[in-house]
Amino acid sequence: MKKKIDFTKRYPLLPLRDVVVFPHMVIPLFVGREKSIHALDTAMKSDRFIILATQTDAQISVPKKEDIYEVGTLSEILQLLKLPDGTIKVLVEGMERAYISEIDDTTEGYYETSIRNIDRTVEIDAETTALKKTIIDAFEKYIKLNKKVPQEALTTVNNIEDPSHLADVIASHVSMRIEYKQTLLEIGNPKERLEKLIELINGEIEVMYVEKKIQGKVRKQMEKTQKDYYLNEQIKVIKKELGHGDDDIDEIEELKKSIEEAKMSKEAKSKALKELRRLEKMPPMSAESAVVRNYIEWLRDIPWNTRTRDKKDIDHAKLILDEDHYALDDVKERIIEFIAVRQLSKKLRGPILCFVGPPGVGKTSLGRSVARALGKRFVRMSLGGVRDEAEIRGHRRTYVGALPGRIIQMIKKAGSVNPVFLLDEVDKMSMDFRGDPSSALLEVLDPEQNNSFVDHYLEVTYDLSEVLFITTANVQHKIPLPLQDRMEIIEITSYTEPEKLNIGIRFLVPKQVEINGLKMSNIGYSEDMMLYTIRHYTRESGVRSLERVIAKVCRKVAREVVKQGKDYKRVITEDILHKYLGPIKFKYGLKENKSEVGLANGLAWTEIGGDILQIEASMIKGKGNLILTGQLGEVMQESAQAAFTYIRANQQFFNVREDLIKSFDVHLHVPEGAIPKDGPSAGITMAVVIASLLSNIPVRCDMAMTGEITLRGKVLQIGGLKEKILAADRGDIKHVIIPEENEKDLEKIPEYVKNRMVFHSVSKMEEVLFLALESPDRFFKDQAKTKMLYDQWKETLYEREESIESTPEIDSEKHIRM
Repeated sequence: MKKKIDFTKRYPLLPLRDVVVFPHMVIPLFVGREKSIHALDTAMKSDRFIILATQTDAQISVPKKEDIYEVGTLSEILQLLKLPDGTIKVLVEGMERAYISEIDDTTEGYYETSIRNIDRTVEIDAETTALKKTIIDAFEKYIKLNKKVPQEALTTVNNIEDPSHLADVIASHVSMRIEYKQTLLEIGNPKERLEKLIELINGEIEVMYVEKKIQGKVRKQMEKTQKDYYLNEQIKVIKKELGHGDDDIDEIEELKKSIEEAKMSKEAKSKALKELRRLEKMPPMSAESAVVRNYIEWLRDIPWNTRTRDKKDIDHAKLILDEDHYALDDVKERIIEFIAVRQLSKKLRGPILCFVGPPGVGKTSLGRSVARALGKRFVRMSLGGVRDEAEIRGHRRTYVGALPGRIIQMIKKAGSVNPVFLLDEVDKMSMDFRGDPSSALLEVLDPEQNNSFVDHYLEVTYDLSEVLFITTANVQHKIPLPLQDRMEIIEITSYTEPEKLNIGIRFLVPKQVEINGLKMSNIGYSEDMMLYTIRHYTRESGVRSLERVIAKVCRKVAREVVKQGKDYKRVITEDILHKYLGPIKFKYGLKENKSEVGLANGLAWTEIGGDILQIEASMIKGKGNLILTGQLGEVMQESAQAAFTYIRANQQFFNVREDLIKSFDVHLHVPEGAIPKDGPSAGITMAVVIASLLSNIPVRCDMAMTGEITLRGKVLQIGGLKEKILAADRGDIKHVIIPEENEKDLEKIPEYVKNRMVFHSVSKMEEVLFLALESPDRFFKDQAKTKMLYDQWKETLYEREESIESTPEIDSEKHIRM
């Protein structure tokens, strides 16, 4: 029995996506949104009635009032089932169409609305009867064309007398756009609704007739293709009987012969011959035959058994590596070791080397030199920006225009199974919905697996174990850990100033002189001027910018040679460099000449090398807060806070004024505020600056320091020590404080630098304060501790200072490793 509907009540509202519910329509719904679940719960606790209204945009997850159509259907909940994943399956029956006059948010988190009935009744006259007959006839045509609608629906429709009921039942069975269904729902007059429905259903019938016509044409085309194939086969037989030449038959035979000669693996040969048999049965002009032919040609053209002979002469390899690159001793040593082991064992698989270092230090060109030294062919693949797994493994042949991945493409380009394969910028890969290329590389770069690499396009195993893979990266931490585990990481540090000087004089100047059509007799580039160029016109870890600057100088000289004659010579001086290159662009860090209160020399690592980082502090009236400026990163700010806390927590041991700490704010600033700075290695420097400020004791101007500080005053290990010490040497620093754990890294420092400096390895902050402050006896309250620290450090701080060499201009023959 139909329940009585009270249109004066307010009912819960359930917004729908991509569906319109009509009166008399029974439909299951899956509900997952929180508001909708609350609305269902409220309806179940009441009379089971709920308003179902469609959203104007199905993409909106949390619809607002204006996102819901104004006409919906008052429906009754027949069944409700809660599913394990939290969603609710509900079976509803539409009762009456209703105008939604007002929507309100409830405290329980769902929409509630008041409604107005818009259904109208009409007398069944001759016009209504004609409309009913017309719509039933149209629906019968629709069912014949659309097999998805069951035949029982037609029987049901024929037994309905009420025109409004009839229109709603037919509308619920017809597939049409949501906007059209909503239009029908909003029409309260049954006659008008039948007229609109007749118009819409006739439009759908026309579309279905066109679709049927297109399908018929496609079927005929397929029959024609089969007929053409049959006739083509007959023509082949006739030509063969007549003894006429057949280009297609010749092509098949040629492919078969090339497959036999390619020396493929057993699996690949079997696959190629199978595809060749398919190709024989296909029409030559069909699209599928072109795909199969292309696949067979790829299998044929890949080198399966072609390999180059390795050069195993260690002296020859060392000569080539030294000829192409200056320094980089660790990398050269590893290549020489590889050649030596290869002489003793033929079973050695190709190692996976990863060169990690800043831009411009020669990582990519080093790969080419390795290939030249070993007598191997060289191929390079850039991974920067690659985000599709198919770039590595290829596309499956089901895709139009499918090709093998770039690994196989590059092996084909190399033409041998044992090239040097450079995977450039391995840290620049990314991933998206198309897959993760770094995961695809795991198989390629694993010596235990890459002997059976499978490309998605080829679908046969290919042996990559003889390939010497070299990867390059700027930063190691951006390489996925599973990938790092498969590679031998070789760090390439930034070039030192003497190394840049030697590279500039020996390599870059002759190279640019030749490129710009000059002779060495046309230009005089002294070592002093090269050093001036490096310091004031470049700031980088490698030598790319230096090469560009030298190229610009050579172009200017070339212009003058054209004007003055071929015998003209230009000697490069500071004035000439200013004329050619403009005012100096960079200043390299130098220490202050005078020790000051609240100013200390820190050491920083950057991607372009090391630098002196001067940290300064001042006091202003306040409440004992710490103010930080200079665009400091989060880690550096936390390090400054730790340094400040350490000084305040231990003030009872230091001669600092307690009233200053409580009534003044400490403003700590790191100059060059436009440059972002981060990292923990300036912790001890900031602690020294704060201690100097609060005790009014100057910090030694010839002392630089680096190290992380803890709240207990421990000094922890840092990175980039080589670059930092080279920056200190360049800035005429005589003493450097380093963490005790970094003492082992001093082996990497050139001897000529170590002879000009004294290194103080510390583990506690009190040692740093003793070494850095000019009058430590005035800073520590405990004079016994001061005496103990003096006895501990007097040798390195005072006695060894006399043996420090002066800092002359760099003599490349004396200080640069040859």
